Amino acid sequence: MNTAATPSATSLPAEWRDFFTLTKPRVMTLVIFTAICGLLAAPGTIHPVLGFTAVLAIAMGAGGSAALNHWWEADLDAGMKRTANRPLPSGRLRPDDARDFGVFLSATSVVLMGVAIGWLAALMLAVAIVYYAVVYTMWLKPRTPQNIVIGGGSGAFPPLIGWIAVTGEITAMPVLLFAIIFMWTPPHFWALALFMKSDYAKVGIPMMPVVAGERATRRQILGYTVLLAPVAIAPWLIGGTGWIYGSVAVVLSGLFLALALPVGLRTRGETDTMREEKTLFRFSIYYLFILFAALVADRVLAAHGLIGGGLLA
Repeated sequence: MNTAATPSATSLPAEWRDFFTLTKPRVMTLVIFTAICGLLAAPGTIHPVLGFTAVLAIAMGAGGSAALNHWWEADLDAGMKRTANRPLPSGRLRPDDARDFGVFLSATSVVLMGVAIGWLAALMLAVAIVYYAVVYTMWLKPRTPQNIVIGGGSGAFPPLIGWIAVTGEITAMPVLLFAIIFMWTPPHFWALALFMKSDYAKVGIPMMPVVAGERATRRQILGYTVLLAPVAIAPWLIGGTGWIYGSVAVVLSGLFLALALPVGLRTRGETDTMREEKTLFRFSIYYLFILFAALVADRVLAAHGLIGGGLLA
């Protein structure tokens, strides 16, 4: 187990902030946002209390799996500058406490979702937790440079689960929302990996830039960005949304591709500032937020008769 190198006792008192940090709040923001968007964009209605409960369960599940990720990778985090001050490698929390916290949040989230919302949504939430905490963290990440590609599914579940919470079924639209995040993850994360390459190499994580080199990683970033565009536009093309989402998806995907081109085609060395890669990484975050916000705006305006709704909406 990767936590073997982690100190078993703490020299500093743990605070609630340390447990909160285990949930990866910055990542949690995206999880909660896309879950809410899936819930609001779905056809039909849900009582506000039940809607809040569904989002809370998704947030708890994501936080629990993130805590398990912290627990398993504590020794790796200790070797990287970006993560060395996290609660476990810094000694502010005991590994067992982080593990128990993660298991408690994960199990509680699935039960809460099942009892309050439905067991199909609970099943999808359980799959998402296991996917991230076990399949990605424990199996894929330390073994293959394709870890982000295959593991990207773990972050793609929230809008799918939000949609199921309202409709109780899986249809083409929530699958496409899942696919958007799945295809978005590689160019988003590999852009980060390019300028964090030395950290990953130092602790032996086989990220694409470390194992396959920068040139191959850049080609993959460009390739996945090209594949992302039609997937992002597909909800409009199949009649699941109106023109607001469609036009935003076209413009944003065009901008994403324009920013990915210099990253994918460049041949310069590692001594520069990696400005294009950092710009692409930052834009990729805005891309997903704006795209899903447009999905909700499209749905709300169509529901009030202000624009024509999609055939499947």
